[in-house]
Amino acid sequence: MQTVIAFILVFGSLVFFHELGHFIFAKRAGIMVREFAIGMGPKVFGMTKGETLYTIRLLPLGGYVRMAGDEMDTVDLQPGYRVGLILNRDNVAEKIYLNQKVQNPNVLFMEVERADLEKGLWVEGYDEDEQFVRINVSRTAKIVENGTETIIAPYDRQFNSKTVGQRSMAIFAGPLFNFILAFVVFAFIALMQGVPTFEPVIYDVKEGEPAAEAGMQAGDYVKAIDGKPIEDWQELSGTIQDKPGEELTLLVERNGQELELTMTPKVLNESGKEYGQIGVMYQSPVEKNPLKALVFGVTQTYDYTVLILSLLGDLITGQFTIDALSGPVGIYKATETVAKYGVYNLMNWAAVLSINLGIMNLLPLPALDGGRLLFFGIEALRGKPVDRQKEGMVHFVGIVLLMILMVVVTWNDIQRFFF
Repeated sequence: MQTVIAFILVFGSLVFFHELGHFIFAKRAGIMVREFAIGMGPKVFGMTKGETLYTIRLLPLGGYVRMAGDEMDTVDLQPGYRVGLILNRDNVAEKIYLNQKVQNPNVLFMEVERADLEKGLWVEGYDEDEQFVRINVSRTAKIVENGTETIIAPYDRQFNSKTVGQRSMAIFAGPLFNFILAFVVFAFIALMQGVPTFEPVIYDVKEGEPAAEAGMQAGDYVKAIDGKPIEDWQELSGTIQDKPGEELTLLVERNGQELELTMTPKVLNESGKEYGQIGVMYQSPVEKNPLKALVFGVTQTYDYTVLILSLLGDLITGQFTIDALSGPVGIYKATETVAKYGVYNLMNWAAVLSINLGIMNLLPLPALDGGRLLFFGIEALRGKPVDRQKEGMVHFVGIVLLMILMVVVTWNDIQRFFF
């Protein structure tokens, strides 16, 4: 149960912040957001606030922000439709009933001749007395069909009515918020636990190893090796590893006094490469400083971004195969392991996953945010949008291929962890 809760919290947070980015910048651009969904598939919970339906769905496979103007979003009143209109005091339609009987004496029934619910906002047709009427439609009018109410979306509230820049930002904001989430989590961890200083201070010394035999003690601060100043632990470790079997003189500070210790690193071999080791353990001292915590958040986000991009490059160049990838099952198992080591390790894992989600979504592949941004870039260069049907077909093919990839990766995870 602990693992399930941890997975839901981690996955839910990543999806929520990703979709929140889309949502905020869509609203900033004046785009009507029909639905803000966490998860996919059947609805488990739903709540309508304003013009947006907020839902939690059954399958933990992502989420979405459904913006007005999607292909499945438009409502066309075709000639011959029989509709019922409820008018306000100014004779402007506030509700339009479709495909249902309405027991309301104030409803104006008419047979539609023509209608424009996007730009002109009017309906023309013949009433029950066969008189031709033209009724203006409110910008916030609701279409009622089979008991379900949907607010109409005037063209200026639709996604495709906005500039390339506004549309691009609404799409880019999802991955952007994943990077922002990672930064906030890393900075919070550093604020709570302290920022590692990476000072070259010895945490512990193993008995019988070169460092112990030379007289090194826990708490020694290594200032130089063979006269070369040492700035941090990485430099100390790298210098020793690069000098296997060579006698070294370490200048250390102990209780305010400087001492010189001579030792020869053991020669170890890994994958045919020799490296040196003196038998010391390290645990970086920490410093609680809000400003440094913010800097730490930035550097950690940057470092993990570079690392993930490097691994992605290895995948593209074939240095490791698709079998190394993990899907929801693999992430669940990894979360199970990380959760055992405490909340801060779980938060760190969530931040890394958030960066990974942001990067994956920015790949210029169909159906991903990066694929849509690619089409916006082409539109900006051409001065006109790519044909919507062609773009839709490309994204559809992309969705199919991604689903196939998801099935393959999930099957690999199942075989890896359960067989």
